Amino acid sequence: MTWTVIAMVGTLFMLLGLGVWVAPALIAVGILGLQVFSDSPAGSILATTSWASSASWTMTALPLFIWMGEILFRTKLSEDMFAGLAPWVDRLPGRLVHVNVLGCGIFAAVSGSSAATAATIGRISLPELKSRGYPESLSIGSLAGSGTLGLLIPPSIVMIVYGVAAQISVARLFIAGVLPGLLLMALFSGYVMLWSVLNKQSIPAAGVRMRLVEKIYTTRRLIPVVLLIIGVIGSIYAGIATATEAAAIGVVGALMIAGCSGMLNRSTLLDSLLGAVRTSTMIFFILLGAAYLTSAMSFTGLPAEIANWITAKQLPAWALLSALTVFFIVLGCFLDGISIVLLTTSVIMPAVQAAGIDLLWFGIFIVLVVEMAQVTPPVGFNLFVVQNLTGKDIFTVAKASLPFFLLMVMATILITVFPQIVLSLPQAMVIR
Repeated sequence: MTWTVIAMVGTLFMLLGLGVWVAPALIAVGILGLQVFSDSPAGSILATTSWASSASWTMTALPLFIWMGEILFRTKLSEDMFAGLAPWVDRLPGRLVHVNVLGCGIFAAVSGSSAATAATIGRISLPELKSRGYPESLSIGSLAGSGTLGLLIPPSIVMIVYGVAAQISVARLFIAGVLPGLLLMALFSGYVMLWSVLNKQSIPAAGVRMRLVEKIYTTRRLIPVVLLIIGVIGSIYAGIATATEAAAIGVVGALMIAGCSGMLNRSTLLDSLLGAVRTSTMIFFILLGAAYLTSAMSFTGLPAEIANWITAKQLPAWALLSALTVFFIVLGCFLDGISIVLLTTSVIMPAVQAAGIDLLWFGIFIVLVVEMAQVTPPVGFNLFVVQNLTGKDIFTVAKASLPFFLLMVMATILITVFPQIVLSLPQAMVIR
């Protein structure tokens, strides 16, 4: 087993280090494993695996949710959210910085993408916060950190990918991510308030106080996105729609929002379609490569040997999870979240099962750890998004994001110590 692991892992990191795309690198390592460590036909397995990995009804939700996010990215949704949320947070410690957290949380519930969430909210909030004199480091860090909510709050693209790879219900994963997502939002807002209390002189004075009627009237701009969230997540929670059907509801709702805002025209429709096609194709290509590598590893017997090794060592669950957390954080320095999930699921799943860890809970755990990867240099996607929005260098953005990275670590510890944070909602409901 040792030489098999060294050869396959070494080849994979060599190819990735040379700049080879993730999907071809995975396929190449799979071919190496089959040709060198197995007598199985590499070409035939590639053909059958390609069909099996793509002929999945569950995966049809993926391009639909991506398209929904692409449509909303091209509307005035972020502007409406800022205007609707600002009056309600202006009296909290930290004031308008909370718009980053709440806005990202709301957009995450209709997007599914971390980068899209950070970019959509940031293009409105960062200029506003800067013009009003808010601390740049807190504004940048809260946006980069809160943008990762796009992976955790359903509908999440990474959850769909994990659900297909681990053969777990995507709808149950969506529901399981609700409470951890709210927990992370509470931790982020709590940090903003604590920082603001300790640095009162750095936070601008509150604006003109609005009457309750005026606040409610301003909040009307949030109604479309709230209705969309209810339509997508509510239909799954009520058990009347599958994840794919909810995605279709989301696309129709996003088109209606774009149409009502006057942003739906031939150009934006084509741009959103092309954006969805590009992202979906990239994900499906990586999924194919990961499925092929999974098959190759199965033929070499590597996953079973690793599981047997874990079982023989009798590692407690907490030790395995600690090791996996460090492993994923290191991978996150070089790979995006989807690649991490697809690259590692086939190898670690037998070990996770051998340790007696619930696969539904583990899905949320892995999403939280992958969230950390979005704000770790040099390949943190959210860092790149915020860098493009601000013009700051990547390490300045990473430094501002560090407190929020540590809060994600805290959230991971909390769901490990209290697993019912993840499991209570899925256990309490019937999902189609």
